[in-house]
Amino acid sequence: MKLEISLFKFDSNSDYLPFYTKHFLKIKDEKNLLDILNTINKNANFGYVNCEEFDLVVNGVYVKASITLTELVENFGKDLTIEPISIRRAYNDLLIDEKDFNEKISILDEFLSDELRKKYQELKHYYYASNTLNFNTDYIGDAVLIIAQDLIENSNTKTKNKILIALSEVEISAQYHTSLKNRIYNFDSSVEEKIEKLQTTLRYYEETEKQNYRVNTTLKLDFGEFLDNCEVKHDFKDFNIAYYSSSNESKYETLVNKLDAKMLKLDSLKLDLAKNTFNVNPDITYFVAYTILLDAFDNNADFLLVDTIEDFYIFDYNRKQFEKICGRDVLLPVIHINELQQLAGGEHKTANKTLIKHQINPEII
Repeated sequence: MKLEISLFKFDSNSDYLPFYTKHFLKIKDEKNLLDILNTINKNANFGYVNCEEFDLVVNGVYVKASITLTELVENFGKDLTIEPISIRRAYNDLLIDEKDFNEKISILDEFLSDELRKKYQELKHYYYASNTLNFNTDYIGDAVLIIAQDLIENSNTKTKNKILIALSEVEISAQYHTSLKNRIYNFDSSVEEKIEKLQTTLRYYEETEKQNYRVNTTLKLDFGEFLDNCEVKHDFKDFNIAYYSSSNESKYETLVNKLDAKMLKLDSLKLDLAKNTFNVNPDITYFVAYTILLDAFDNNADFLLVDTIEDFYIFDYNRKQFEKICGRDVLLPVIHINELQQLAGGEHKTANKTLIKHQINPEII
């Protein structure tokens, strides 16, 4: 087996910008990612930690160096890009300055045992994996939120209240959390459950059906029902489609696969919109939504496809907010999966009833 590896390189003492070196590796005795790093290092020395618990990023996903060769190939293929867990903080190839991570836990200093301080260090990848840091580097960090929830669950009422007050006084705190689910390999779902409990206690968390994503309009759209057995009469073979999926419904994937369109594979399409804290902090939702739209636009998507009404309202109805936060509007149409099915099935008049009410009319019929 042969691997093609692009390895991140940067020396803060001599390099102005980071770059990547290519390595074509024929696998011999390597069993995991750490073995691969050690083999490369024998021929081209670079900065990393020779430890299976070393954190790094492979093809945009946060992993441990202990990940096996079999897992690497099955999940990421044979063309691998290896990067540090924070490009912004890198100083020697895969090694980073962790000062920001170590400083964030200070708000809980008076409550921490030596055991919890050690546990915090083990949660470093949760901190750097958060997409929220791309929005604001002052974010308190998911590792702090995890430790805080552990403390709350094992403290008396007085201590619990002091912890909650400490968190609420941080400007960029739990209301800015974005899910880590798609960003960490073999992600432990109990982590999200802990943070959601904390958000609920702080009164930040609200179910999506109780949220109002139509901030500047009262207009509601009815996209009709999705038909399980709809004949595709018109394909989309000349279209580039960016599909942001929230529903995990296989029936939608079945329709998409029948369209013969080019489905763009973009890392941004896996980002979390933080919909459950929109009521207290819409800015993070706007930032992520804008990031997704811009990435789709820059990769020549003809439109962004969504499969929930909530996502449609977020992406299509809040364009003025995107422009205020990010300084630029992205004129990319957004289409609901039901509209796409209607178009593919030849029901153009039905589709047009809602298409003409979009903030940006797709004008594809």
